[in-house]
Amino acid sequence: MSDTPKSHGRKSIRATLQPRELITPTPELARAWKAQVITLLPQAFPGVLGESLTGRALKDGLWSLAPVDLRPFGEGKHRNVDDTPAGGGAGMVLRADVMGRAIDRAQDSAPRGAPLIYLSPRGRRFDQAMAQRLAQGPGVTLICGRFEGLDERVIEHYGIEEISLGDFVMTGGEIAAQAVIDACVRLLPGVLGNAESAVEESHSSGLLEHPHYTRPAEWQGRPIPEVLTSGDHAKVAEWRREMSERLTATRRPDLWDRHLKSQRDKA
Repeated sequence: MSDTPKSHGRKSIRATLQPRELITPTPELARAWKAQVITLLPQAFPGVLGESLTGRALKDGLWSLAPVDLRPFGEGKHRNVDDTPAGGGAGMVLRADVMGRAIDRAQDSAPRGAPLIYLSPRGRRFDQAMAQRLAQGPGVTLICGRFEGLDERVIEHYGIEEISLGDFVMTGGEIAAQAVIDACVRLLPGVLGNAESAVEESHSSGLLEHPHYTRPAEWQGRPIPEVLTSGDHAKVAEWRREMSERLTATRRPDLWDRHLKSQRDKA
């Protein structure tokens, strides 16, 4: 039997030695957004990504996930992946040769043009604009750090982009990788039930999102703002915009300053 995928419209059929579940098959759509994750904890995936909207989209083949276990690329009998820091110091560093082999293997099956990204506390801050950029591409290959980090030569050799969730340090990049993937996948066509949801939410317009309300009409003595039940769509839109601006100016002055500058540049 040939291992060459056969095209059938948007779906592709690939021969595999691993049996698929007959009741809930997972189609692999041609050109679907693909996430690869190089990690020492492949069992951590899909994790929460396998639930709710992202999980349903994964089962429907709107995107695919391929964890790459770093351990088999390790050195020696015990498949060592790290060593002591050159120059001394605490902790261990992921070896360049080990990670290089894992990256080469991952790149063999990565979509053409998919960026190589290392989750690192020293990287550029991940934001909605970056999620949109990545979601518009063919996919991404993420490297999850462990211990004291990754040998710098690997980052330089492959021209790896470094991104961070924020100014804090975690024990590894797996949680960060899931956050990045989730932020991207929900932007893919067909994942969200209402496409407008991704347009109106926080950060999409450079502002924080306005407050939301639903039934009951009054709770603990707090009624829904009258404008939201008025039926006047223009007034509702104006109120939501005003609330977004007020929240952004109060809670995120950095975003508010950026928004004001953007408005001045457009004028």
